This record gives sequence, C-alpha cells and structure tokens, in this order.
Amino acid sequence: MKKYDEYSKHLKVLQKAPDEDLNNEFIISGIIDKFYIQFELSWKVLKELLAYEGKSIAATGSPRAILKAAHTYFDFIDEEIWLEMLQQRNDTTHIYNEQAAKKIIDNILNKYIKAFGEMEEGINNIYGEHLQDI
Repeated sequence: MKKYDEYSKHLKVLQKAPDEDLNNEFIISGIIDKFYIQFELSWKVLKELLAYEGKSIAATGSPRAILKAAHTYFDFIDEEIWLEMLQQRNDTTHIYNEQAAKKIIDNILNKYIKAFGEMEEGINNIYGEHLQDI
C-alpha cells in the first residue's frame, strides 16, 4: 500500500523530533507540520484498510468517522488519543503564540509519536507482507 509506505517513511522522520533543538522556532514549526502530515496519512491509511476489510464506513471519508470505526476494528487505535490528535490537527491552523505551540509539541513528543508507532506495529502484525496487495 503506497499510503502506508509514505506513512512509515514520514514516521521515521517524526520520530527524530525529540533529538532536535526544541528552542528553535523553525524546528518547532517543522515538527508541527510533520505531525499534521503524519496525522493525515494515518487516517487515510486506516480508511484504506477499512475499505479492504469491507467496512462501508470507509466510503464516508470523514476523519472522525474513520477513527471511530478503526477503534472498533483495530485494537491498536486508542480512540481518546486519536480524537485528541484530530482536534490538535485542526488547531494547528490557529497557533498564534508560543505557549500553544509548546503544548502541541509536548503532546506530539509524549503521546502522538508513540500512537503513530503503535499503529505501524499493529498494521505490520495484522497485514505483514500482504500490505503490498492492499
């Protein structure tokens, strides 16, 4: 699955975020941008997997609906964290101050990167080599 390949590639970059200079506003901005992209890839991968599994919800296209359905179908999706990520993704377009950016960065570093990694591991465990067939 091409989207999954992109997901994994982008995750490797995002996982380097804790090693960056978190006092540099360009680094902070870049991490937030990478989070935004990673989240978009995440729910789109989940949408494709739900479609592959024959779940009709995949036709709706709503990120919230996809995340809720993925939570019921995949045990590696923590609905609370993923819906929080959705909200944070939406909030990234309204970051006007340093304090708001630091809050999002804290969540990215301490919760979201882990959730993205759990999703990657869960997908690999379920689909493994069959991912290329999806």
